[in-house]
Amino acid sequence: MRANKLLFSSLIVILVAGCSSSPSGRYSQHHDSAPTRLPTQAELRNAVPVPEPPSPQGNRDYEVFGKQYQVMESAQGFAEEGYASWYGNKFHGHLTSNGEYYDMYSMTAAHTRLPLPTYVKVTNLTNNRSVIVRVNDRGPFHPERVIDLSFAAAYKLDMLDSGTAPVRVEAINLETPLASAGEQAKASSYHIQLVASSDKQRLSQIKDHLPTQFKEIATTEQNNGLYKLVLGPVPEHESHDLLEQVRANGYPKAFRVKALQNSAAAPDGTAQN
Repeated sequence: MRANKLLFSSLIVILVAGCSSSPSGRYSQHHDSAPTRLPTQAELRNAVPVPEPPSPQGNRDYEVFGKQYQVMESAQGFAEEGYASWYGNKFHGHLTSNGEYYDMYSMTAAHTRLPLPTYVKVTNLTNNRSVIVRVNDRGPFHPERVIDLSFAAAYKLDMLDSGTAPVRVEAINLETPLASAGEQAKASSYHIQLVASSDKQRLSQIKDHLPTQFKEIATTEQNNGLYKLVLGPVPEHESHDLLEQVRANGYPKAFRVKALQNSAAAPDGTAQN
């Protein structure tokens, strides 16, 4: 990404051209907004397609704004072109249509008709960049837009400045194995990052004062001289509850990150990246 893509002030302006998933008054923000940080390298990894049963929620035909939507029985062979948009802070942490929690830093997306979940490859037709995302939500309910992407996915496609982009969406055929069992396990593992510092001793002191249930799964990661105090890894379905517990215990800025596949704890408990 070019350096000017890192300026979040521009995101605030162009977010008006961005997307919102489903209309509802249950959100704390009236308008969507850009996050306060960029995705990490771990969060920019493609979703790893794995066979999944249909979600118990979100797979029935429905109506929004007086328009009827028929959910497809199968995504086999599905492909379409149109405009993509993205959604961020307003929906972060809220339930998606299939009953999961929306994480703007995960590789996910919303589609009006695809079965939930479906893995798709999305290609930005202006720069040929591609990303693999897991469709777990409904939307976009906006004319001429075919898919709503998470913030991380939109960042990877380099479409944040424009807010929307012409894309090709292709469903992934899961009849062909795409990942080993070990890769699938890693793909669904997360760390909860509490704090980062160049002072390793400071992080050790913070770790010593953590509640027992957190201390038992706390490690320190090192990356280019920066130390990070993290909890985990934990499975994805446990990570949201753990994040809420951590924030309620004095770390309101804690956030989730994908567990790095090549992380290994050193003898002193420091993971080397």
